[in-house]
Amino acid sequence: MELQVTNSPFHQEQVELLNRLLPTLTDTQRIWLSGYLTAVGGAAAAAPSGTAPSAPIAANAVPAAAPVSKDVTVLYGSQTGNSHGLAKKLSKKLEEQGSLVTLSSMSDFKPNGLKKIQNLLILVSTHGEGDPPDNAIAFHEFLHSKRAPQLEGLRYSVLALGDTSYEFFCKTGKDFDLRLEELGAKRLAPRVDCDVDFDEPASEWAKHVLSALSEGSAAPAVAGAAGVSAASDTESEYSRTNPFRAEVLENLNLNGRGSDRETRHLEISLEGSNLQYEPGDSLGIYPENDLRLVDELIAAMGWNADELVAVGKNGEQRSLRDALHSHYEITVLTKPLLEHAAQLAEGWALKELVAAGREQDLRAYIQERDLLDLVQDYGLKGIPAGQFVTILRKMPARLYSIASSSKASPDEVHVTVRAVRYESNGRNRYGVCSVHLAERIQPGDTLPIYIQQNSNFKLPANPETPIIMIGPGTGVAPFRAFLAEREELGVEGKSWLFYGDQHFATDFLYQIEWQRWLKDGVLSRMDVAFSRDTDKKVYVQHRMLEKSKELYKWLQEGACVYVCGDEKKMAHDVHSALATILEQEGGLSPEEAAEYLIRMQQQKRYQRDVY
Repeated sequence: MELQVTNSPFHQEQVELLNRLLPTLTDTQRIWLSGYLTAVGGAAAAAPSGTAPSAPIAANAVPAAAPVSKDVTVLYGSQTGNSHGLAKKLSKKLEEQGSLVTLSSMSDFKPNGLKKIQNLLILVSTHGEGDPPDNAIAFHEFLHSKRAPQLEGLRYSVLALGDTSYEFFCKTGKDFDLRLEELGAKRLAPRVDCDVDFDEPASEWAKHVLSALSEGSAAPAVAGAAGVSAASDTESEYSRTNPFRAEVLENLNLNGRGSDRETRHLEISLEGSNLQYEPGDSLGIYPENDLRLVDELIAAMGWNADELVAVGKNGEQRSLRDALHSHYEITVLTKPLLEHAAQLAEGWALKELVAAGREQDLRAYIQERDLLDLVQDYGLKGIPAGQFVTILRKMPARLYSIASSSKASPDEVHVTVRAVRYESNGRNRYGVCSVHLAERIQPGDTLPIYIQQNSNFKLPANPETPIIMIGPGTGVAPFRAFLAEREELGVEGKSWLFYGDQHFATDFLYQIEWQRWLKDGVLSRMDVAFSRDTDKKVYVQHRMLEKSKELYKWLQEGACVYVCGDEKKMAHDVHSALATILEQEGGLSPEEAAEYLIRMQQQKRYQRDVY
């Protein structure tokens, strides 16, 4: 029940503070506060007239610490859900410490309120080639514009998530950190840049932030407060750091005979895991390296495959072959890896490559090469295995858009994975996880998995809102989940799918299911583009432009647009097509069309799951 100024002795500002504080208190905190106020009131009544009441009771004289009277705003920018997950966990720890926390996506935050904030924590990933995630674009642009206010009264800290295999590692987080400093804000704690294995550095950052916020306050930091991870808020004990070993029920090739492609449909059991998901979420799978590559690497380095090496934080001993097979990443090169390898190398060639001023050469070398290339090209043979593995990254999970609805397929999760195979620098290359699933996983085998929640790719809250889904190739996976969910719920809102691939005869993924949903009215309409069936290549964006009048009409009716698939080309071309449709059919200028799409993103009417 909220306090009202008319029936309380508090003025408006005090009422607002109390109404923000009281709902956040635990029962223990309420009891403590009641006793504390009684004690203070008694001390004030007993004090001689004209004297101040006695000092507050010491924290160690009561069963719980007093709440911290500090507001903290936690903003996250997240494409796949990692930053969001970390932000939720951090907010919970802050509340346990007594802070009044405002947790918000950057897209939901009104930047004009920045000047009113005293403590700001930013958790943000970097997407693509140094770009902000979709839900951070508008806030990033505001902060770097002339409209951004001076923020001398603000204290802040930034946690940046990224991947060292990309050139612009953690660029978005670095941008925010530098810009806030330029605007006069002061750091609570230094920025921390995290690679794909972010749990430990994220926890260290959280520990420093919590300590800085509690300094000089009545409440000490809560024991164990640094244990911040991106695990979901479900009741399952299984998470990114504690994956569930799930049985594979089906593993089918969706492409027809004669196709140049191999696309696997996997059905995986969740029985006994209590893992929960919604359409739009992703499945994390921890793969294993190809033993052929592992053995070639061991031979090239002159190592003993049975030698024991330490893996993980607890120093577990495993055979070198096993460690390289399932624990370490050996197919991706990063700048930090090459820098560490140069320190171990005897010759000067690798040291020269990583030297200052050769960034372009370094990036060119890293592209489409792996650890075997590195040791062969730069003569690293002879470095002891136990020393060498310490510079390797832990094998990261691969994320795949979930292709099923838990309502339609209870205790199961489905994914759609295209096997990646190509030739580069004189050798055949294989996608670590995709080829693992395609060649070495059979029904009955198990995989270590977890659910990656993604609040940035969700069906509209109003089921009657029209939806437009654009997903060529495996990008169609989440839309299979969307329609299965809507069928189970009996949703009657309009839906439109744009799908594309190479050949109609061999590459029309889930064709029978789309046709059934069209017949039953679950899917209102579908437009397809098969690029290799005609002399002129036709892609989904071309079909969108052909249907521009009707597509614009759907947008005017409030339709939500969803895009899933390749970011570098497809998602860019689809975005350009949407802008062109707004200009042609809506009479907007290029600047107005761009602003229209930004507003759609802010309103969650334009969502992307791109990679």
